[in-house]
Amino acid sequence: MSSAAAAPAAEAPPKKGPKKLIIIIAAAVILVSLLAGGALFYMKKKAAAAAAAEADGGDTTEETVAEAKPEHGKGDHKAPTFVPLDPFTVNLADKDQDKYLQVGLTLEVGDAHVAEELKGYMPAIRNAVLLILSHKTSEELLEVEGKEKMAEEIRVGAARAMGLDVEDTSAPKEEAVDEHAPKKKKKKKKAEENPIAHVHYSNFIIQ
Repeated sequence: MSSAAAAPAAEAPPKKGPKKLIIIIAAAVILVSLLAGGALFYMKKKAAAAAAAEADGGDTTEETVAEAKPEHGKGDHKAPTFVPLDPFTVNLADKDQDKYLQVGLTLEVGDAHVAEELKGYMPAIRNAVLLILSHKTSEELLEVEGKEKMAEEIRVGAARAMGLDVEDTSAPKEEAVDEHAPKKKKKKKKAEENPIAHVHYSNFIIQ
């Protein structure tokens, strides 16, 4: 009887004690401690880097962003204002045969304010342009240099028609003066700035 009773007792599964549960809890606590320690180390390292950057005169991250970001307005190009003139048709100064010129002109100025001021002088400007055109010959204007020279003459003439004492940049430069020759004292008035930057051709026909 005693051997029969001992057999079922041996076959019964062993009871789970609290020892295994304690081991699991201890492992979880260690894992949480490691994670917390790593996070604390990272935060301290980041704080130290920020403090060092501030001591150097600013945050390195913000500096990098500032360098990468282009300055506002730097490199921006202000668009000029263009004032088209009504087309001109004039007889040229050719002596052997009758030649006439049909030309369209556009004046380039710095801003809209100058453009409005220029429009107030338009009758005087057109008169100055007509006088310049009518003194040209077809032979002069067939060359690129002749067209460029006339454009500069118009730029100067239009500005002077507005009452501005601008430098005549279309005139040939003065020849070299002899250094030994007696110098004449001549007060030269400072020329005003020409508000007309360029003269552009919109059409150009010689017949």
